Amino acid sequence: MTHPNPNPDPDPDRTTGLEPGGGVPPGETPPAESSMSEAGPRETHNPTTGWAKAPLVMILLIVVLVAALFAAMALVIAL
Repeated sequence: MTHPNPNPDPDPDRTTGLEPGGGVPPGETPPAESSMSEAGPRETHNPTTGWAKAPLVMILLIVVLVAALFAAMALVIAL
C-alpha cells in the first residue's frame, strides 16, 4: 500500500553528495527542491487587470485643470 502523502525530502542515506547530518560539502550542488503536485488551491477566477475608468477620468481631469491654470497664468503675464 502506498502512502497518499510521501515525504518529498530526499533520503540522506541514498542521496549522493550529502555529509552526515544532511550538509553539503563545498563545491557540491545541493539536491533539487522537491515539489508536490497540487500544492495549492485551484484558481478558477482570474479577473482582468488594468486601470478602472474612474481613476483615469480623475487623472485626466486634473491634467486638464493644471493645463488650464498654466494657460491662464501665461495669458495674465502676457498682458
